[in-house]
Amino acid sequence: TFTGGTMFLMWMGEQITARGVGNGISLIIFAGIIAEMPRAIFNLFSGSREQGINVVFVVGVAALVIALTVFIVFIERSQRRVLIQYPKRQQAANQAAQGQSSFMPLKLNTSGVIPPIFAIAILMLPLTAVGFMSGDTAAAAQGGTDGGVLAWIATNFSPGSWTYIITYGVLVAFFTFFYTSIMFNPEETADNLRKYGGFVPGIRPGRNTAAYFDYVLTRLTTIGAIYLVFVCLMPEILRRYVPGIPFYIGGTSLLIVVTVTMDTVTQIQSHLIAHQYEGLIKKSRLGGKRKK
Repeated sequence: TFTGGTMFLMWMGEQITARGVGNGISLIIFAGIIAEMPRAIFNLFSGSREQGINVVFVVGVAALVIALTVFIVFIERSQRRVLIQYPKRQQAANQAAQGQSSFMPLKLNTSGVIPPIFAIAILMLPLTAVGFMSGDTAAAAQGGTDGGVLAWIATNFSPGSWTYIITYGVLVAFFTFFYTSIMFNPEETADNLRKYGGFVPGIRPGRNTAAYFDYVLTRLTTIGAIYLVFVCLMPEILRRYVPGIPFYIGGTSLLIVVTVTMDTVTQIQSHLIAHQYEGLIKKSRLGGKRKK
């Protein structure tokens, strides 16, 4: 059932991606998070009444969510623009085209939401195995099962424990560097620039350009990894010290919602601009035929 449902959702995500709406898998995850949000907000306010949580604290949590959203948008929009210069080219006998310059944007968070998703998937494996073996994770954590290993796993890898928090942060940082190294290849980018005559001012083409890209990307990825670890671990630490709250700030959930929303809006805008260009081209062609 799990395998069949997963394959069906992957197929649906590929269909959404093929139609140009956006990243289909991310949109499906986004829809699942948004569907649970009204109930989470209701549990927050109902729990504050039942457990006697201060209203000021609830308002503070809401303000923290807004501030975290603004912070995520700021970081996701941040990028390092590397200047690329193209030399002058001879067009005619006595004419030479002016050299052009452009920018290569390198995002501060190149990996996006992939590292937290991979980290959570790996962290859920021990608890899932304990659930299958013991039948009850809570009972295993209390020592109700025969094996001491299962009880140790259920206790130390449950959300809110320090082992879970530290492992989560290490996995997020690891997958940030790993996925960025897959997405961006400095040597290939430097070779493509050299083929088309482009170069970074002050840097020799070839190996020096690749080393420069690797240096810049390593610094950006380090900042991006710190940002992802902070966003993902802050709600876990809050959950550890304030366990009575029925709803805690989901850093990964909030990151997915904000990132997918920004990507979807950007793709819709690009489709609208392309549609407007197509309409202008058709009008210009019709106008040219009428003049003839």
